[in-house]
Amino acid sequence: QACTFPCQCPHQPLQCPAGTSHVWDACGCCKVCARQLGELCSLHRPCDHHKGLYCDFSKIHRGSGICLAHEGATCDLLGKIYLNGESFQPTCKLQCICMDGAIGCIPLCSDDLRLPSPECPKPRRVKFHNKCCEEWVCEEGSEENHFGTAMAVFREDPAHKPKLNNLQENCLVQTTEWSTCSRSCGMGISARVTNNNPQCRLEKETRLCMIRPCDFSMEKTKKGKKCVRTPKQRQNLHFEFSGCTSTRSYRPRFCGSCSDGRCCTPFLTSTVDVEFRCPEGDFFQRKMMFIKMCSCHYDCPRDNDIFLATHHRRMIGDHV
Repeated sequence: QACTFPCQCPHQPLQCPAGTSHVWDACGCCKVCARQLGELCSLHRPCDHHKGLYCDFSKIHRGSGICLAHEGATCDLLGKIYLNGESFQPTCKLQCICMDGAIGCIPLCSDDLRLPSPECPKPRRVKFHNKCCEEWVCEEGSEENHFGTAMAVFREDPAHKPKLNNLQENCLVQTTEWSTCSRSCGMGISARVTNNNPQCRLEKETRLCMIRPCDFSMEKTKKGKKCVRTPKQRQNLHFEFSGCTSTRSYRPRFCGSCSDGRCCTPFLTSTVDVEFRCPEGDFFQRKMMFIKMCSCHYDCPRDNDIFLATHHRRMIGDHV
């Protein structure tokens, strides 16, 4: 009854705290910042359903409620217990949430890397007083060595000095291998560092990855074989990420198991752009790993939370 059409939404972009979802209001008109655990909510101020929260109208009257979490396991971090659906900051650099026993975190500080460039030959990260995150500063060098460090990542062309407005043309592209997937089953994240961008600047790049579904049934190994072949799904499936579903269906390969106790992980992969559609009607694209071949080895990664992966075993031969 409180909805008015046509819709009238604020013109300025929606600014929400880190880790807060953008959700539709009850009228389906405007995106709003989702209310978090313990906050007041209403039909026009919905709770963050991506985190399993719902608006309980039984405790407060006059069309308002309070955001509560569905039943789920609590989280223990360094001896402190957090409720299911509770957001918290273990440090000033991380915003975390407890989701049914698992902890997911997003960084509040930029984790970008910088290559030397003609306008900034000696970049350096500095910690300022009363600031949590380090910031980049450019040290001024002597005039005669102004381009010395910067030229290390540009093609040598004695006839021409590097043009400030055409960095990408002179950039030597440097890219690391993808790190191991952050989860041994289910959807995880893999990362690498590359300077393949218009600024020729080293930046962190991520992609989604799935070594195997968590309900994956392993095939039996044949006699004399130590590693199960890389099986391919018999039926097409849709990937799910943060409550959103891939618009296309796929028949991916997954890694099997090794009969001698070793780990079976991706060895040869490709990277594909996958489009996802969310229940609110939004679309977004994410890079995703597709497995071509797996291998057995003793360097077994530890199963980490999707946002807190610390183990980095490199894969070789990735093809984009």
